[in-house]
Amino acid sequence: MIFKRVGVGRPYPDHGLTPRAWADVAPRQVRLDHLVTTKDTLQLAALLDEESTFYGDLFAHVVEWQGELYLEDGLHRALRAALQQRHLLHARVVALGGRS
Repeated sequence: MIFKRVGVGRPYPDHGLTPRAWADVAPRQVRLDHLVTTKDTLQLAALLDEESTFYGDLFAHVVEWQGELYLEDGLHRALRAALQQRHLLHARVVALGGRS
C-alpha cells in the first residue's frame, strides 16, 4: 500500500494559508504510508512532467489534523516517490487544532 488511505476532499477546516505562508514552513520528511490523500484522481501529465514543479512549490503540502496527515497538494510528487521505491516524501506540514 502506498498511502494510509485514499480520501476525497479536505475533511479539515480551511487553514487560509497563502503560497507565501506555505513557503515559510520548513519541509520535513513524512512517510507515504502515513498520508491520507485529499484527491482520488491524478493528472497523468503532472506525474510524467519532469518540470511539473517549475511554477509551484518543490515540496508537497500536508495538513495535520485530528491525528491524521492529509496530503493537500503534491499527489504527483508522492506517487513519483513511490514509483522510485522511496518511502519518504519531503513536505511542508502544517498542524491545525482539533485533535480528538
